[in-house]
Amino acid sequence: MRWWDLAPVLELERELFPEDAWSPGMFWSELAHARGPSATRRYLVAEQESRLVGYGGLAAVDGTGDIQTIATARDQWGSGLGARLLTELLHVATDFECHEVLLEVRVDNLRAQRLYERFGFEPIGFRRGYYQPGNVDALVMRRTTQTSSEAPSVQGT
Repeated sequence: MRWWDLAPVLELERELFPEDAWSPGMFWSELAHARGPSATRRYLVAEQESRLVGYGGLAAVDGTGDIQTIATARDQWGSGLGARLLTELLHVATDFECHEVLLEVRVDNLRAQRLYERFGFEPIGFRRGYYQPGNVDALVMRRTTQTSSEAPSVQGT
């Protein structure tokens, strides 16, 4: 994601999250931490035929990744785009050497919860009234990264 992507990102953000959309300042602040040798953020966009159809972002601090946002245009739901964005964000977490990745998801967004579960995220708690102004709770989910000692061993002959 670059500064020139912000207008279509914000348009999609307001369409998908009318009550609790991120402000332009929130995106600018995140992008400020996404460049240079000390970058702690990575933001991605997905385009189809010159149209922005999805985006996502991850913050990394001290070995923990946090998926800040992930969204796809409604006409892309069910296309696998969300899974592709999530896959890329998990690769980013690996690049940042994260041993776990966290995220918050609305408790009423079962479609997203199922996607995260498919990728190994497990519920670990709630944040009451997290999404404002609607006062909607967030389910906190975590995915841990396997260490080489936890990974399945391969036996050769």
